This record gives sequence, C-alpha cells and structure tokens, in this order.
Amino acid sequence: MATVAHLDFERAIAEVEEQMHTLRGLARERGLDVTTELRSLERKLNGLKADTFRNLAPIERVQVARHPRRPYTLDYVEMIFTDWVELHGDRMYRDDASIVGGWARLDGETVMLIGHQKGRDMKDNLTRNFGMPHPEGYRKALRLMKLAEKFGRPVVTMIDTMGAYPGLGAEERGQAEAIARNLREMAALKVPTVAVVIGEGGSGGALAIGVTDRVLMLENSIYAVISAEGCAAILWKDASHRDKAARAMRITAEDLLELKVIDDVILEPPGGAHSDWEATGAALKAALLKHIGELRPMEIDALRQKRLEKYLGMGEWRAGK
Repeated sequence: MATVAHLDFERAIAEVEEQMHTLRGLARERGLDVTTELRSLERKLNGLKADTFRNLAPIERVQVARHPRRPYTLDYVEMIFTDWVELHGDRMYRDDASIVGGWARLDGETVMLIGHQKGRDMKDNLTRNFGMPHPEGYRKALRLMKLAEKFGRPVVTMIDTMGAYPGLGAEERGQAEAIARNLREMAALKVPTVAVVIGEGGSGGALAIGVTDRVLMLENSIYAVISAEGCAAILWKDASHRDKAARAMRITAEDLLELKVIDDVILEPPGGAHSDWEATGAALKAALLKHIGELRPMEIDALRQKRLEKYLGMGEWRAGK
C-alpha cells in the first residue's frame, strides 16, 4: 500500500511516524539497535491514534470517510473474498465502472457482491466517474441482485459514493427511475441481503443499493441525504458552515445506530481504516459472516416481512408543545 496521506488533525500522528521512519533508516545505515526507542515511539503512536480517533467531530469523520487511502470495494474483494468473477453491463446501454459486481466466495459461501468503486488517481477516477453511478450502474446492480435471487445466494453491497451522478445524460436516461426501481425491487428480494457503508453514503445514490435486511457501517463512515457542504449552502447560504451542518444532520455511525437507521457499527483500528487495511478487512469479514449467518436460516416470507417492518418502522413524529 502506498504512503498514507494525513489529515490536519493527524499531524501529531504523522510526526511520530516520521520519527520512526527516520530512526529505522539510521539503524539500517549504521547498524544500530534502536529496539527500545522504537517501542517507546510505538506506544506513543498508538496512544495518539486512540486519543485522536476516539474524539472525532462529525465533520472530521466526513474527512476520514473521504480519505483517498481508505479501502474501496475492490480492495475488500482482494482482502476478504475469494474466487471473484466480475460481471459487466446492464444489458441495455453500457457497463458503468462506478459500480462493480459479481460472484465471490465469503469463507467458502458464494455471494453476490455489489459496490461503488472510486478511483485512486485522476485517470482511474475519470473511468469510475469519481464513484458516482449513472442509471446503467444501478440497472447493472439490480440485474445482479436478480441473478443472485435466481440462484438463492445472499447479496452483499458496499456503499461508498458522494451520490448518484447528476449530469444531464444520466437524467435523460432515467436516473430517478433507476434508483426508484432498485428501492422497490430490493425491498422484495427473496434472499438475505446485507449492506455496508464503507466510506461515504450519499443520498439516493447510496440508498439505491442499501435497502437490505441489515445495514452496517464502518466506524468512520457517514450516511446522509446530502453532503455537509450542500446542507450548509442551503440552510446558511455558506458551505463553510459544514461543521454545523454535519452535527445537525447526525450522519455518523454512532448517531445512526442510536436512531435505528442502521443495525451495527464495525469498529475500525486506531488511526482509521486507511491506516490498517488488514485489520479493517478482518473486522468487516467477521461482521458479514455474523449477519449473513443470522439471516440465512430464516424462511423467505419471514425475512421479507421483517425487512418491510424494518423500513416502515423508521422515524417518528413528535407533536409540538
């Protein structure tokens, strides 16, 4: 994995990491034993990571969720799945690379895996459209869900998008209809379904692959109807109020678990998912196995009824005094 970029609030962590890197370099060059010094710095580093990430403000979690070195869907494919066979196209218009999907095995069980995919550099981001799907991406996702239903296999989706692509071409090809159809069809699928928000969960673009039996979130991911900047621009006419908007919208995993919008929070290693891909992948795999294991024995009719009750039961209305 390439060198990790650091956010503003990670500067102290970056300084200690740089000290450790320099010390290791000197040890190699001069044949020095720096074990004691490295252990001391490692303890300091672990403490800084724990303290920093334990007290993140909502807007700081937004930054972590968008971190360019955070694992994406295809990274998790390599880490926790085997026998990946990617499937392409919506059989109507084209293949949309901002959504990937295909068969994979999770601890030996065949599942249909579908997820948003961002790029690592400008060329890749242009190919992936910065992880913002067109309608054909959502139609591809639905085609693969129906294929999983045909063969009675669980569906796993990974959510990581700013939102569905709002361009003129996407609107002309039926963006709203594609999202709406996915919401309806996912609500009625006759197989167990689990969604995981692995980074950004933005608006209908996220929800279009998120109407599942269980919705999980990585600890530093976000899930919202609009970006913090967009909300601030609408409510306060100034995007710089994004920190206030992030707090008001309650977009963090902790908030959404309390509100019963999601079902579980997957803890990330100290320093966030971008600092330790392997530990994050192991935690995600364990959570998927747990929830799929709980859903698999359920009768189909009971599964669908419980899914319906889950979404109808969200939200509450309180009369004003």
